[in-house]
Amino acid sequence: MYVRQDVRGRYGSEGIFLHMTPHIDDKKSDTDVDESSDTYDTIEWLVNNIPNNNGRVGIMGISYPGFYSAAGMIDNHPCLTCASPQAPINDFFVGDDFHHNGAFYLPHAFGFLSSFGKDHPHPDGHPTRPTTPFGTLDRGSNDGYDFYLKAGPIKNLTAKMSENGPMAEGEDGQNNLWPDLIAHPDYDEFWQSRDIRRHLNNVNCAVLSVGGWYDAEDPLGPFSTFYETSARNPDNGEVTLCAGPWAHGQWSGGKGLTTHGNVSFYNKTEEYYREHIELPFLRRHLSTPGEDLPPPLPKAIIFEVGTNEWKRFDTWPPVEATPKTLHFHTGSGKLSFDAPAAEAAYDEYISDPAKPVPSQDEIAPGMTRAHMTDDQRFASSRTDVMVYETDVLTEDVTICGPFSANLLVSTSGTDSDFIVKLIDVYTGDFPNPEPNPKGLEMGGYQQLVRAEPFRGKYRNSFEHAEPFVPNEPSKIEFSLPDVCHCFRKGHKIMVHIQSSFFPIVDRNPQTFCNIFTCDEDAFQKATQRVHPGSCLEVLVL
Repeated sequence: MYVRQDVRGRYGSEGIFLHMTPHIDDKKSDTDVDESSDTYDTIEWLVNNIPNNNGRVGIMGISYPGFYSAAGMIDNHPCLTCASPQAPINDFFVGDDFHHNGAFYLPHAFGFLSSFGKDHPHPDGHPTRPTTPFGTLDRGSNDGYDFYLKAGPIKNLTAKMSENGPMAEGEDGQNNLWPDLIAHPDYDEFWQSRDIRRHLNNVNCAVLSVGGWYDAEDPLGPFSTFYETSARNPDNGEVTLCAGPWAHGQWSGGKGLTTHGNVSFYNKTEEYYREHIELPFLRRHLSTPGEDLPPPLPKAIIFEVGTNEWKRFDTWPPVEATPKTLHFHTGSGKLSFDAPAAEAAYDEYISDPAKPVPSQDEIAPGMTRAHMTDDQRFASSRTDVMVYETDVLTEDVTICGPFSANLLVSTSGTDSDFIVKLIDVYTGDFPNPEPNPKGLEMGGYQQLVRAEPFRGKYRNSFEHAEPFVPNEPSKIEFSLPDVCHCFRKGHKIMVHIQSSFFPIVDRNPQTFCNIFTCDEDAFQKATQRVHPGSCLEVLVL
């Protein structure tokens, strides 16, 4: 039997909808409820009221329901035998959906506002989507870059939204999300209490955490769910990670050869996942004991991009992966595993919030899914993008697992974003697709592998923002979500450093302020410098 359950206060259900309901570790009464206890109660009711069940329950969901699946496996009901959080949200401030390392994902957040965050306190038995969504913005065109740039500071968008729907506390149909976002610009208790990672304890069921390399919405959640569940439940021998070349939820319904944007992977990866990974997982844990069951899954089932092959590992990251450093050679634009013998004092560029670096090379109203593999040649040619590139590779280089950016940077302003992009530069004779209706030229294509921003004022703490001292070098160190990408022989590895990624990431004024409430005059040009010692720390398989 299949049962679908959403969350309190959504559509026609009773109760109050809370974004990522905070988990309560120490429940003292029946009124202390969260997603874990709600899941427990649902399972308890089902196994005692649905006839002919075998007492074995599994839960799964994608995206927000992925978060509910992760929360539901905490202190799990004895009948819960398996859980599969897929593209789960983990932390709205550090790396999923609305913020990445404190930087605000502008059009993505507004995309949620039309349907998320509404209370429905008067159930009428008809679970229909709201007919007058709050927060709808009349853009006038599909050019999100132009729209958000002309809109100016975020406070102007707040004013526009208030014209389209109720915003006051307690109003029926209100949208709490936007007021909550702007009321909590730093990583305070509001965000910390919603970080499910720190609560993934007492998970006694099998777990399959699923994610996509090109998930524009939730690139962090699948990996951190896997890591935290494994670390906090060492006696649970069936916690598995699966990652493939997919956009958000793409594995759930795709057929035929897998593509993402302009990149093809020459495999039917979605069908492979459903037939050889998800189905055996469910059969093993939901079938009646004594039946001929599939064997347990390995620790990780990973699609290696580049070679375009499925790999199975007993550990993730693979124990045989070697830590290495990719050094930026200032003054020459070189990127190398060898430390520079000598280099310039710094590289510098001018970042102008009035002319931010585009986040994607196409006209679109907001964040495209395809941008995760977009050709970066449009950005490489800009003077406000620092480019570091290896020599032509003489052998395959596979970078796997999480990796980190260790930057030594300075700014003439008092705040700045620094975006790190890892890029695969194809050979000049790389074949075009056949057929080729878009007229793509894949020779020299610069495929984005991973891009992550970091809001500089949080370099020492997400909880407490600090201004930069103008022109004084500062360290910025942060982790980027996992990859498994083979840079093939004849290709090059490239890294971009830039200070805008618009409109996906909101513009940093480059003056220290509350970006949700600042005025236009806060936005200033700044000279950004990348100093010697900046590098990426990676794992090479």
